[in-house]
Amino acid sequence: MDNGFAPREAWPGLMACAQAGDGDAYTQLLRAIVPVIRAIVRKQITDYVLVDDVIQDVLLAVHRVRHTYDPACPFLPWLMAITKARTVDALRKRGRHWLREVEAEQAVESAAEPIPEPDEREEALALILDQLPSRQRQIVEHIHLQEMSLAEAAARNNLSVSAVKSLLHRALTNLRRMGANHDRS
Repeated sequence: MDNGFAPREAWPGLMACAQAGDGDAYTQLLRAIVPVIRAIVRKQITDYVLVDDVIQDVLLAVHRVRHTYDPACPFLPWLMAITKARTVDALRKRGRHWLREVEAEQAVESAAEPIPEPDEREEALALILDQLPSRQRQIVEHIHLQEMSLAEAAARNNLSVSAVKSLLHRALTNLRRMGANHDRS
């Protein structure tokens, strides 16, 4: 079936040409992979707007890391790994935003005192985070405040993703412990 797209068998060669600077091969490859990316993303996400956002993120990621692809290896698993990672990042980010909105609504409904001004909240947050060891604080700031992915935080801190997960877990455990101690006082 000729749908005007390059067949999957041609993708490694097209990427090799793109890596060598062939813009036409790169355009042909990108056009061919969009339907595959869309199919992978739609298995996890039903919101069409978010699907389109993730597709754009995947295409940007492919562009940023295209130099890492080895044309001697199959292209589809490389593409699927990038696509799945960007999909998970989008779902995680959406979950954080949704959770923040719900928490904010609950706080407004049940607040006995006025919500602090943004500067006061930032100061309070800084005081809490300053109680963490510096590496844990950096990871919390990168993941939860700057909304980096685990991979981005790992790269920024010159750590493995496993090390970032471990530091994040320890930081959150310490923050919970601090909150429990604060509630008792």
